[in-house]
Amino acid sequence: QVQLVESGGGLVQPGGSLRLSCETSGFNLRYYVIGWFRQAPGKAREGVSCISGRDGSTFYADSMKGRVTITADNAKKTVYLEMNSLKSDDTAVYYCALGPRRCGEPYDLWGQGTKVTVSS
Repeated sequence: QVQLVESGGGLVQPGGSLRLSCETSGFNLRYYVIGWFRQAPGKAREGVSCISGRDGSTFYADSMKGRVTITADNAKKTVYLEMNSLKSDDTAVYYCALGPRRCGEPYDLWGQGTKVTVSS
């Protein structure tokens, strides 16, 4: 069935790097988009990045552009979010989400999230 499972979160020191994974099943990445979002406790959900399997486009939020890279491995059916130069403000639960058409449009399915804590 259609499913998204995030992993790779954990504790990292400021300035460090982390790679998050979004393992997908039940659909072909080529025909959908996968977005990464984050939400800190008590704060609104924020878009981080998105990749379109349909046209190959990638997008990044200005707040994290230059510090994150989104990639898709179609063979492994997994989308990755590589983060570096992490700051304390990056502490949040990170979610991946499935979209039916284009990045920026509403997403239909969400994973359970993976917690990232940036602290010394």
